Amino acid sequence: MGDCGRTRVAANGGDTLREPTIIGIREASERIKQLIHRTPVLTCDTLNRICDAELHFKCENFQKTGSFKIRGATNAVLSLSEEEASRGVATHSSGNHAAALALAARWRGIRAYVVMPENAPAVKREAVGGCGGEIIYCKPTLKAREEELAKVLERTGAVFVPPYNDYRVIAGQGTAALELCEEVRDFDVVMAPVGGGGLLSGTAIAARSLSPATKVYGAEPEQADDAFRSFRAGRIVPADNPNTIADGLRTSLGELTFPIIQKYIADIVTVREEAIKQAMRLIWERMKIIVEPSAAVPLGAVLTKRGEVPGKRIGIILSGGNVDLTRLPFG
Repeated sequence: MGDCGRTRVAANGGDTLREPTIIGIREASERIKQLIHRTPVLTCDTLNRICDAELHFKCENFQKTGSFKIRGATNAVLSLSEEEASRGVATHSSGNHAAALALAARWRGIRAYVVMPENAPAVKREAVGGCGGEIIYCKPTLKAREEELAKVLERTGAVFVPPYNDYRVIAGQGTAALELCEEVRDFDVVMAPVGGGGLLSGTAIAARSLSPATKVYGAEPEQADDAFRSFRAGRIVPADNPNTIADGLRTSLGELTFPIIQKYIADIVTVREEAIKQAMRLIWERMKIIVEPSAAVPLGAVLTKRGEVPGKRIGIILSGGNVDLTRLPFG
């Protein structure tokens, strides 16, 4: 959770109005590459045998701030004009985007204001404070987040950097899949977890652009299945009191992320809570790496659909590793 240095970086521009393309994702990659980690792609013989498939894990749990979110936040912050940056940035987030924005703001030498639900995991609250972000707590509802954020924006004049519903953020998140598909060719399937849809949107654009035959799937908790229902309904169906250990996936899709998901992905697979716990435990025990519950959901989806994956080459984005070690879902 470290890497909260004070390197000052100048802005390099970015497009806020047009849906990202692979060109925009490559530009984002160039913009952020000196600041983030190019995370490893790992395999595990045991998991390959269990699934009878070839699994390649893009390990964003090793990323700065412990998740892929630093990619989108950094791209957005470095895309601000000097006038915008002088006012600072603000957001609402349950944790990973909050820490990422705080660090990206510190790199650029500007203020970051973060509205967080009062029940956010302690490890994520500490990360935001450790990276210099000013935390404003609110009740754990989307309405409360938005109301408190509006007050912050009015008080500070800061620029809102959404957790996912922003084309600069989507382009930044797509750099993880760009790296994955540059390192391993000809995937049959690429999978990413879906909450607000920023990671899945960027992943879908990158993977389908580099390999049109590859199918991209979202993976979502069964108890927070608004993206699954939205995809089926052809319209955004808001999350309705989601109750899942995958706390990073409790948010609803955005009006920018949903059309991209509709356009590029094959389907969304829902995963039961026990399968998420099983997948998380398998990654910890067999791969010897720490991932948070949200990151385990795609492997949970593969295990759930095990009969459909034999012989396939599958890329999986492990989205993060920020776990509250006092609240592990297994003994």
